[in-house]
Amino acid sequence: QVQLVESGGGLVQAGGSLRVSCVGSGRTFRLYAGWFRQAPGKEREFVAAINWSGDGTWYADSAKGRFTISRDNAKNTMYLQMNSLKPEDTGVYYCNREGYWGQGTQVTVSS
Repeated sequence: QVQLVESGGGLVQAGGSLRVSCVGSGRTFRLYAGWFRQAPGKEREFVAAINWSGDGTWYADSAKGRFTISRDNAKNTMYLQMNSLKPEDTGVYYCNREGYWGQGTQVTVSS
């Protein structure tokens, strides 16, 4: 059974940092992987993506310069390091790997 489990969310003040993780099980993910987020009352939106080797990354304009996506294939884990967080970064963060979604982890940034 394929499963993705996100963790690392929490409450942080504006300007702070968080690192969220996504651990996969049930299969080895060999293609692109990405992070998405959904704020209350809004649609889910793309945040960042990474290829299998980790040398190709893509970011939403809102994430560029502040967020860093990475992966550890040996651990079947993907990360999103978020720095200089803003209240508008608040939302549930989901990982997506080859069409599978995790349950999400809540990130709340207070002003």
